[in-house]
Amino acid sequence: MSMNKSHIPSAQKKVITMLIDDHREAQKLFKEFKSAKDNNRKAEIVRQACAALTAHTGVEEKHFYPFLRGADPKTFGSLLDEAKVEHASAKELIAQLEEMQPNENLYDAYFTVLGEYTNHHITEEEDELFPKVIEKDLDLRELEKPMQETKEELMAQKA
Repeated sequence: MSMNKSHIPSAQKKVITMLIDDHREAQKLFKEFKSAKDNNRKAEIVRQACAALTAHTGVEEKHFYPFLRGADPKTFGSLLDEAKVEHASAKELIAQLEEMQPNENLYDAYFTVLGEYTNHHITEEEDELFPKVIEKDLDLRELEKPMQETKEELMAQKA
């Protein structure tokens, strides 16, 4: 995960920074989970992570991915197809976790695998997708407000 926010041109900066900030928040929660001792804390971390990931994937699927596919399907098509499959896997794990209690068998395993999938997805976005967006010099500024609004709506639904 080598994406350096200081090297992002202004036409992409706010949108990509928003996505990278989401990535860092998710990674922090997965890390916290590893050291969490009691079930209440685990449940709180899982709730926060699932809400954040649900909002993040919703924003990407509603705004970011369609914009990229529309702008340059040849460059972004296969990466976006992979991202869609990765999102579907994450959503399945999130749905399972939302039905479980922290003391159940496999609870930790579900969350750990969700973290592994998420980290893989983050690496692909930050090492492959975002650099291509920058290289193609796509102006993402029109996405900033709708992405922020969608994120807030989705977070409010999970609160």
